[in-house]
Amino acid sequence: MTTPLVVGNWKTNGCQSESVNLARAIVRLKRRCPARVQLAVAPPFTALASVTRALRRSGIGVAAQNCHWLESGAFTGEVSPTMLRDVGCDMVILGHSERRHIFHETDAVVAQKVEAALRNGLRVILCVGETLAERRQGRTAKVITRQFRIALKGLAKNAIDNIEIAYEPVWAIGTGQNASPVQIARVHRRIRQLLTGRFGKAAGSRSRILYGGSVKPDNAAVLATTGEVGGFLVGGASLAAESFMSIARCFNQELN
Repeated sequence: MTTPLVVGNWKTNGCQSESVNLARAIVRLKRRCPARVQLAVAPPFTALASVTRALRRSGIGVAAQNCHWLESGAFTGEVSPTMLRDVGCDMVILGHSERRHIFHETDAVVAQKVEAALRNGLRVILCVGETLAERRQGRTAKVITRQFRIALKGLAKNAIDNIEIAYEPVWAIGTGQNASPVQIARVHRRIRQLLTGRFGKAAGSRSRILYGGSVKPDNAAVLATTGEVGGFLVGGASLAAESFMSIARCFNQELN
């Protein structure tokens, strides 16, 4: 069985000192009571270098929350994939619902970023997910399929070895609402079908599909046992070391 991946997305929270303190607290809890998962955190850009140093030799990965699609150029305010590698990032989150719906990133833009990140040796956490209106209209599968196919169009078959898919129902992010296990399993099964169809049965079967949508310590145990959930992309609950590690340890029993 593929080791689950649990990623803490800190979003626009924490200056350098706060981010480093949180990273160190996670390391202490990991050593005291390990979680049988792969861990990663995604601090804000300004704290990436400091958090990378704080996590050295801890086994915890560092992800950026976004990147541009070119290595350099006249793109004021953007951060390139080469810059992320330079500060020690292992991964990058792309296509997050907040990037799509607040900053109006299109499927085509997400696709450019995915290709650029892979080209520069970054592991990609590709987010897909529908809005409440799209779900009510019965368009969930259609939306997920479109986002998936455009983002991964033209990539080599072995590209999937460096990509995680994260399902984030937009209506369940930061709202306190949560998709039911039945709803999650149905979407994750569709994503699995897309993976095996695009990259082959062997590669598609071992790819991790994360769930992200108001994951908290009080619902993580149920979600960890939901079909095809291979990890979590955690938002607000990752801003406290105790709650983040509590969520991560929910997979311990599942792996026994």
